[in-house]
Amino acid sequence: MKTIGVIPARYASSRFPGKPLADINGKPMIWWVWNTAKQVRELNELYIATDDWRIAEAVSAFGGKVIITGDCDTGTDRVAEAALKTDGEIYVNIQGDEPLIECKTISQALATVAKNEDYFGTLAVEITNQNDIISPHNVKIVFDHQGYAMYFSRTPIPSNLKGYAGKTYKHLGIYVYRRDFLLNFTNMPHPEIELSESIEPLRAMYYGYKLKVELTQNDSIGVDTYEDLVRVRNLLSTNKINNL
Repeated sequence: MKTIGVIPARYASSRFPGKPLADINGKPMIWWVWNTAKQVRELNELYIATDDWRIAEAVSAFGGKVIITGDCDTGTDRVAEAALKTDGEIYVNIQGDEPLIECKTISQALATVAKNEDYFGTLAVEITNQNDIISPHNVKIVFDHQGYAMYFSRTPIPSNLKGYAGKTYKHLGIYVYRRDFLLNFTNMPHPEIELSESIEPLRAMYYGYKLKVELTQNDSIGVDTYEDLVRVRNLLSTNKINNL
């Protein structure tokens, strides 16, 4: 199966404008993601999908391939537009603000669809730090005994209101789709639950599609704020990326 990696990149982030081009130790953030993803052996092709000429120029300068898209509501919509311009069977959405993501993480995400023959797959990692649990920047996930997502939220789930010390899992922002599902998904109307949480997979779940979740030990840091950026810079400059 031809597998294509797509890194969606948007300049006009409401929380961090110009984020893909933020400098990390002399390289733009998007370079760090691309440099890792291009080493993933399962990927036949790799593109950065953007609607912004500044990002396109930066990507071309370091040798990446660019797909120009329109103004998209979500990263998945941008990946779907890239799919219309390519001929892959499996697509992986690699978030452009995850500069610490590892090759093995992308490979594990791809396996969720390849080995289970599901339409849609992703990863989750256990978190125990209370600040990470309550942070709205970290999307939390609960899943059933077969490993299918039940719900996502930016608030802590489960709530543990009864004092039960249940585990909390963070969703890693990487998605794998089969082509037909991806193109169908992007045409689904956005339900209120997706809009209220601002979490894309809730759209598919609302319309009855299952999302396969695999647990991983490989945590990462999504850069949502300038403070996140500083933390990533420090980790990369001191080579401590295994101490997230």
